[in-house]
Amino acid sequence: MRDFASHEYEHFLSNTCTIELILNNILNIMENIYLILVIVLFVLAISDLVVGVSNDAVNFLNSAIGSKAAPFKIIMAIAALGVFIGATFSGGMMEIARKSMFNPGYFYFEEIMIIFMAVMITDVVLLDLFNTFGLPTSTTVSIVFELLGAAVGVAIIKAMNNPEIPMSDYINSAKALAIISGILISVVISFTVGAAVQFVARLIFSFRYEKRIKYLGALWGGFAITAITYFILVKGAKGATFMTTDTQNWIQNNSHLIIIYSLIGWTALLQISQWLFKLNILKFTVLAGTFALAMAFAGNDLVNFIGVPLAGYESFRVFISTPGATPSTFMMGSLADPVKTKTLFLLGAGLIMVLTLWFSKKARKVVKTSVDLSRQSEGEERFGSSFFARSIVRSSIALSTSVNKIIPEPIKRQIEKQFDTSDLDTQKKDVDAPAFDMLRASVNLVVASILIASATSLKLPLSTTYVTFMVAMGSSLSDRAWGRDSAVYRITGVLAVIGGWFFTAFSAFTIAFVVANAILFGGQWAIIGLVILAFFMLIRSHLFSKKGETIEIETAEIEIEDLNGVIQSEKILEKCSISVTETLNKISQLYSNTLISFESEDRKSLKEIVKEVEQINKKTKKLKNNVFTTVRKLQEESIDSGLYYVQVLDYLRETTHCLSFITNPCFEHLDNNHRVFTEEQFEDLNMLQVKVKSIIARSIQIINKKNFSESNKIINDQAVLLEQLKNFRKIQLKRIKKDRSGTKISMLYLNVLHETQNMMLHLVNLLKAQRDFVTFLKK
Repeated sequence: MRDFASHEYEHFLSNTCTIELILNNILNIMENIYLILVIVLFVLAISDLVVGVSNDAVNFLNSAIGSKAAPFKIIMAIAALGVFIGATFSGGMMEIARKSMFNPGYFYFEEIMIIFMAVMITDVVLLDLFNTFGLPTSTTVSIVFELLGAAVGVAIIKAMNNPEIPMSDYINSAKALAIISGILISVVISFTVGAAVQFVARLIFSFRYEKRIKYLGALWGGFAITAITYFILVKGAKGATFMTTDTQNWIQNNSHLIIIYSLIGWTALLQISQWLFKLNILKFTVLAGTFALAMAFAGNDLVNFIGVPLAGYESFRVFISTPGATPSTFMMGSLADPVKTKTLFLLGAGLIMVLTLWFSKKARKVVKTSVDLSRQSEGEERFGSSFFARSIVRSSIALSTSVNKIIPEPIKRQIEKQFDTSDLDTQKKDVDAPAFDMLRASVNLVVASILIASATSLKLPLSTTYVTFMVAMGSSLSDRAWGRDSAVYRITGVLAVIGGWFFTAFSAFTIAFVVANAILFGGQWAIIGLVILAFFMLIRSHLFSKKGETIEIETAEIEIEDLNGVIQSEKILEKCSISVTETLNKISQLYSNTLISFESEDRKSLKEIVKEVEQINKKTKKLKNNVFTTVRKLQEESIDSGLYYVQVLDYLRETTHCLSFITNPCFEHLDNNHRVFTEEQFEDLNMLQVKVKSIIARSIQIINKKNFSESNKIINDQAVLLEQLKNFRKIQLKRIKKDRSGTKISMLYLNVLHETQNMMLHLVNLLKAQRDFVTFLKK
């Protein structure tokens, strides 16, 4: 009996050990799964860093580059140093990802990991979609609303399963509202402060600031750099991971002395440097502002890229260090406790940001939106007109008129004198033409860096994209860069960017909500599928971006607008001839391909032709829109040749228009599955096509050789062709009379004939204008 009891006891112990072993193995597998998830989070974070820095590089580069304060490589080196140092000041911001949008104490470990995975997957997908369609976005707005969307998605399920805990307990409503309100309010504050500071700066220095800067420049630079020092050092020290608590306390307790000594020290140093070394104070201030803004950007925006992975890592570390913890029962209240981020993580992220900034082609090719919307000179506007923009401009004009009636005339005259640009050297503005001067660039950089650094000290994430953008818009408004001829387009641009904020917020919340629920119900298979999708979109995005860059480089080589400084008529003629002949070659080819594809009912091919025609139209439109800039750069003795240049581009633009009025209707006709032309009509058009190609080819030959002795033959051939077109119309009208041709096909056929006639008329006029251009230069 005892032997049996002993045997049963040993068997029980054996079974118990086996169960414990199985449980341990299960826990190890689960830990490994979550370890893999943490690794995936960091891989996605590296991708986010690369894409985010590439997109946001314009935030801290546009002012220095727009004002041409220094060579591009020097600006990049200063910005890179600022980014690297700024990364170590972002430690305090990492709490945003852990507890800003939700209360972690109400979520289990597995639910927290679901939220973080949903956020990072959504971030990759969202950035890819916005980059693909060229929509304005903000990494700060996206991360905030992704966290909120994923947390709400998980919280709804928890609230349904456990009605005793209200939904409001899961979401950190107060902090979320404060962050969202802060982002919204920052747009208004940035615009207002930028406008106010620029107005005061221009009142003091005016546009002719060279003389006054010798006396007041040191004080201006000292004030600007002191402000930067205060907000980055005094306010930013709270989040610096490399500083000890004693150092941080000393800085806080002696902040007033730091401000006073900084103002005196920087003012004296700048004044002495100006006297002894002829230091350009504004240039120094712009470069210092670039460093400060890059530093503020890294300090505020780094949480957008690595905040969630670091929170996931911290959650995993706490989970595995707790004996007996299981993912579905372990509460994550520890995330609400203050945690000091390791400096090594921040330095690693900073290094990736610097390498991306320096080597990424997309980062090096600075986005032109901010510079274009804030430039002082006129030129091509990137945005169209809108009802709201027109209403704002009309209201502003009415308000301005009312205010002008109140202001006394002497004050008004003094203000006008400070903002007057009429006696500035126009030629000087054209050579190496910066988009705006360094006074405005210094205001943009200093104001933006102060606003961002102050928000970082309060642990409020701001959209650095919109802060820098709105400061630049405010300063350009004060500088009267938005004249009556450009205001409506630039306001439309500002509204488009702000509209992108709302679209980003809505998209981020919705996608994160859906992804979180997909993972919650789909489990591991959903995670695997979504991660594969994220990596696929990431790879496709990079390939798409490289392809786009290649196309842009190829087409940029023949643009006349790339000419800088004073140019001669011969140079214009050379570039113009290249543009004209290449465009005519494409027109001839696409005209022929349109009729061939239509005859064979190849809808796919015709669709590609329509896209190519649109590209040519954009190119000729850009050439025509830049006529003003090119003519201003002509030498004084060559100014008469600008007339012929304008005529050539006008006729080239009209010729491409005619082609688009042929290809688009043909595609729409085929796309709607209507009947194509009859054999007789195709025979007529094929005959027509051969003659059109011949006339265009011979015109190109004449332009290339600059020998216009045979141009009369082209004119005669054109007259014969026009007569033939007239006969084709008569024949078609007879077909209509006899009901041998339907309405839609008849209208299309007559449209092709009419636009072909217009195309030939504009072509001959183009040839004559080119001939007159060459003849004028030979005189």
